[in-house]
Amino acid sequence: MADEPTPYRTGTTALIVAVPEAEPVVARWRHRYDHAAAAGARAHVTVLFPFLDANRIDATVVSELAQMFARHQKFTARFRRTARRPSILYLPAEPADRFSRLTKDVVARWPDCPPYGGKYPGTVPHLTVAIRRPDLILDQVDRGLTDHLPLTAAITSVDLVAFEGRSWHRHHSFELGRRAW
Repeated sequence: MADEPTPYRTGTTALIVAVPEAEPVVARWRHRYDHAAAAGARAHVTVLFPFLDANRIDATVVSELAQMFARHQKFTARFRRTARRPSILYLPAEPADRFSRLTKDVVARWPDCPPYGGKYPGTVPHLTVAIRRPDLILDQVDRGLTDHLPLTAAITSVDLVAFEGRSWHRHHSFELGRRAW
């Protein structure tokens, strides 16, 4: 992955839910087969990508996000199995509706930021493990994950991350279920 050009533009932002509990299981695969991990992104479920360009993120946007996410309660997520789409292997996030509500709230406020730029209708909340890889590699990764599932994770916050030329960096973390004053 290190020799591949990054598909991200400097200033691109995203809203993600980090899943550190998954790192021991997925890190080795993600660093080899997921360009986001190679660019420093932790194991995560995407709430919204891309979000606003970094130059549009100001104190008002940060405040609105804090208030929005404070209305959502913390929850426990499970990753029970692997799933695939063409050239992608991922772990579906359950309960999907809790993640989907986070996305719907952000898109309702910023309708010019549809998930994945509107490229994929009906997105499924998930944790990507391998992307843009042939079936032979996806089969290998799938076999490597099977004995380590299910995973359980405490979902307590949403992070605003930005791509800064070579890697992703967290800029803000918004706690779920916390009253924003």
